[in-house]
Amino acid sequence: MTNWPAMTIAQAHAVLTAAGSPLEMETVVIRGRPTRTWKNAPPSLRAVFEAGRAHGDKVFLVLEDERVTFEQFARATLRLAAQLVADGVEKGDRVAIVMRNLPEWPVAFFAASIAGAIVTPLNAWWTGAELEYGLADSGAKVLIADNERMGRIEPHLPALGAITRIYEARSTEDPLGDPRTVRLEAIIGTSDSWGSLADRALPAVDIGPEDDATLFYTSGTTGKPKGALGTHRNIVSNIMASACSAARSYLRRGEAPPVADPEAPQKATLLSVPFFHATGCHAVLSPSLFAGAKLVLMRKWDVMAAMALIERERVTGCGGVPTIAWQILEHPERGRFDLSSLETVSYGGAPSAPELVRQISKQFKAAPGNGWGMTETSATFTHHMAEDYENRPDSCGPPVPVCDLQVRDPDGNVLPPNTVGELYGFGPNVVKEYWNKPEATAATFVDGWVRTGDLAKIDEEGFCFIVDRAKDMLIRGGENIYCVEVEAALYEHPAVMDAALVGREHKTLGEEPVAFVTLKPGMDAGEDELRAFVAARLAAFKVPVAVHFEREPLVRNANGKILKTELKKLLAG
Repeated sequence: MTNWPAMTIAQAHAVLTAAGSPLEMETVVIRGRPTRTWKNAPPSLRAVFEAGRAHGDKVFLVLEDERVTFEQFARATLRLAAQLVADGVEKGDRVAIVMRNLPEWPVAFFAASIAGAIVTPLNAWWTGAELEYGLADSGAKVLIADNERMGRIEPHLPALGAITRIYEARSTEDPLGDPRTVRLEAIIGTSDSWGSLADRALPAVDIGPEDDATLFYTSGTTGKPKGALGTHRNIVSNIMASACSAARSYLRRGEAPPVADPEAPQKATLLSVPFFHATGCHAVLSPSLFAGAKLVLMRKWDVMAAMALIERERVTGCGGVPTIAWQILEHPERGRFDLSSLETVSYGGAPSAPELVRQISKQFKAAPGNGWGMTETSATFTHHMAEDYENRPDSCGPPVPVCDLQVRDPDGNVLPPNTVGELYGFGPNVVKEYWNKPEATAATFVDGWVRTGDLAKIDEEGFCFIVDRAKDMLIRGGENIYCVEVEAALYEHPAVMDAALVGREHKTLGEEPVAFVTLKPGMDAGEDELRAFVAARLAAFKVPVAVHFEREPLVRNANGKILKTELKKLLAG
């Protein structure tokens, strides 16, 4: 675009956050530090719940043939909240949720929230032993789990004496094992009956912005997972951040952001990431409830089912990880489906090829989006979309207005623009601490700033470029190899859909780079071809010494990040 950009990022943010605007900022003192916050953000998850109920008979949750309205969701939530209070749940108690993406998940989350509990979502894909660790470490008082997870947890329940009540969702007719267990349906019924539940008042619990709200466990790619203790303010910051990013794109192209139209078709998101991850919960669930958007759930990702749902539910936003976007774009049956409702295709957790950004805009006529965040930042910290993303496809965007990023050297000194160092973040969405882990807290949270462990650089305008995870950087014969640089080169090859670089031990060099690749359906490429392709773009020492081809997308954690530890196990095997 000849006039792009009409405003700098700083100018656009200044317009959007000016006094009197919906996105106005103010400075408050949080844990002794002046911090920019969203003046008009809801003060707590309780306020988010109340705003969501106002959307009434609009559809909120869809799972296969189940359809739940905002009012039905609210009645089920209030019923369960009342039960938790009757069970003795008090402010600050931990209520753990262990289930896949079911309509009962957001009911459990908001019921525990408005009862004043610290909601503790655990990874539904963990083993029984891992779940025992999370439940014991958090000191959970109540457990709400689906029947699949209960099968894994039951052998470990004798060691979890702190749990006083267990609610099993979607249980079978088989007898319940542990005497503490009650069928959740006995309390709230099934989703098709939630509308007939009696109305109830909110629990009489005083909840403020700085009260503890959630305990999300880090992905645990190194060592035991750590519980990141987040406040209500941490979480609700995402609601304003997403609105700001969308409006910024209009200002950057020289247009006024559109005024919200209450008669416009309902926004709808095809959710392909789990609720138990900060992205699914903080960046999707809470903003959708607050804004009255529909969430379309999938029991398991399937590209044909996804395209059918986009057409049926008039989905306006989808994504999750880049592989999902590629699978839809490259599917030979895509032309059978009407995907014209898509307005945004966003993802995070992994690098993506510049060609993917271009194709989303060209093929879907949708705005591509990307961003960066972590459990410790309560999801969204930077956001990148539309023309900005097309012009800087290797960036994760600038920080949202209430957040600050710095790149520092090993001594903690702030580095100048375009210099690689460790990324630090500060803002109202940075969590308080790690649960019961003072040493890890002191090492990661420094004067309110979170040390991310990411290597990055920031350009003159504030766009952040993640170079690599500090712990994953390879050193080959004294030469640093930033994995993301090699992966970006592989992504430029037209046949590559998924790519990751890991280190393999070498007797004299220390380690050498090895690539794992998944090819797009119907396309071919050989090892020598890909090595030559990288060699034409990067220094010889960065070229993978071997390329392993996988039939399926590379294994990821719930955050969408490729699990390089698992790939290294394949090398060892």
